[in-house]
Amino acid sequence: MVRAAVLPAVSAPLKVTSIALPEPGPGQVRVRLAAAGVCHSDLSLANGTLRQPVPAVLGHEGAGTVVAVGEDVLDVAPGDRVVLNWAPNCGECHFCAQLSEPWLCVRANEATTTPYASTRSGDGLYPGLSVAAFAEETIVPRRAVLPLPAGVPLEDAALLGCAMLTGYGAVHHSARVRVGESVAVYGVGGVGLATLQSARLAGAGQVIAVDVSAEKEEMARAAGATDYVVAGEKTAKAVRGLTEGGFGADVAIECVGRAATVRAAWDSTRRGGRTTVVGIGGKDEQVSFSALEIFHFARELRGCVYGDSDPARDVPVLAQHVRDGRLELGALVTERVGLEGIGEAFAAMRAGRGGRTLVVF
Repeated sequence: MVRAAVLPAVSAPLKVTSIALPEPGPGQVRVRLAAAGVCHSDLSLANGTLRQPVPAVLGHEGAGTVVAVGEDVLDVAPGDRVVLNWAPNCGECHFCAQLSEPWLCVRANEATTTPYASTRSGDGLYPGLSVAAFAEETIVPRRAVLPLPAGVPLEDAALLGCAMLTGYGAVHHSARVRVGESVAVYGVGGVGLATLQSARLAGAGQVIAVDVSAEKEEMARAAGATDYVVAGEKTAKAVRGLTEGGFGADVAIECVGRAATVRAAWDSTRRGGRTTVVGIGGKDEQVSFSALEIFHFARELRGCVYGDSDPARDVPVLAQHVRDGRLELGALVTERVGLEGIGEAFAAMRAGRGGRTLVVF
């Protein structure tokens, strides 16, 4: 038996309890968690914005140590330090093999639909986003573990599994930020802070952070923001006013997932600029554009899944940046709690407080 935070039903509070994990089967790996980040996507799973069979153990951003492997697993072994990959690509589907876009793999979330553990009463438990990291230990498919390069603290390495990988990818792969460009980042949570660091790393000339909370300015500037805007009725106008000539940002990256912030990000982007949406919004969040403005502004608007990243390729790159001091994982973390603190971490996300909360085991 291991302790885990269980989501008994959609919109119900998480309950910390003991669950039963089987031995890893063929192609599976059992991992003892060192830490797990509490991401807004977990909140979206819990409240039904994203589909999730229940009862479930959520948590998809984690790192830990392999404790056992199943049959046919030959390339990782007990004792290996690993980062969990919540969207393990198959390497064989149309998106993986033909298009080389593994972040769009059609089989990435197959494991979410099959119980991986059970409650004390024997009911099956589903793994949130294939990973189920809000537990002392978990069992995942072999494709869901990535070797952690040496020199990266194991607890902080959890951030490589989602926040840092998504923020870095949004800047370098999706928005393709170039040296000297101006970048506006909407939302200063965990992913937003990673995006700010990554924009600085890309050589952006001006980095404007936008958030509803004035209290986040200090950590936004520490992450690389040169300017800070408290969101309000005229957010886009305020952002444009900070840019050279008032034309708007070359790039705007939305990390919130709300119609209003998507629209504001678009409106704050210069004519011919690029707007990237990272945040996950609900199906009822509708954004409207007129046909004339699409023609006139000639802006690019695109979505971004997992930072358009290939974790097997990008995690070693990020680890090198961390070792060399160019990226700071710990700077994303504003709170470290035990498993019992996960309810308060969800409350903080709902209230828009802080950056990333890290559950430390």
